[in-house]
Amino acid sequence: MNQANQHVDILCKNSSEIVPPAGHYSHVCVAGDQVFISGQLPIQQDGTPLSDASFEEQAHQVLENLDACLACVGLDKTRLTQVRIYVTEISNWPLFNEIYASWLDNHRPARAVAGVKELHFGAAVEIEATAVMKKTL
Repeated sequence: MNQANQHVDILCKNSSEIVPPAGHYSHVCVAGDQVFISGQLPIQQDGTPLSDASFEEQAHQVLENLDACLACVGLDKTRLTQVRIYVTEISNWPLFNEIYASWLDNHRPARAVAGVKELHFGAAVEIEATAVMKKTL
């Protein structure tokens, strides 16, 4: 279900390409030209968490979910301005960096990587991000 809730100049929307939010939040909120993407976990479109999958598989799924969030507001990853990555094992940072660099190609938004004790569903990685809307000419 692809929902859009609008309040004055804030549009909150869910992607139909990924599992609906389990809590009281939206996948994406747009305020002005800023796009705020909620934390994405390694959960498949059918709702299956990939908690038992390898870190690499989880990282790829999270990035696919991020792509879906961007697409639901007509954007792609080249519009990202800030990315925050949470990992439960900081030793996975080099592998994540490799996967992330391949996914982004030449685009290099600002970024933070933080080691955390645990993530929901026992996931190994979560990503939240901000992006900017395309300017209309």
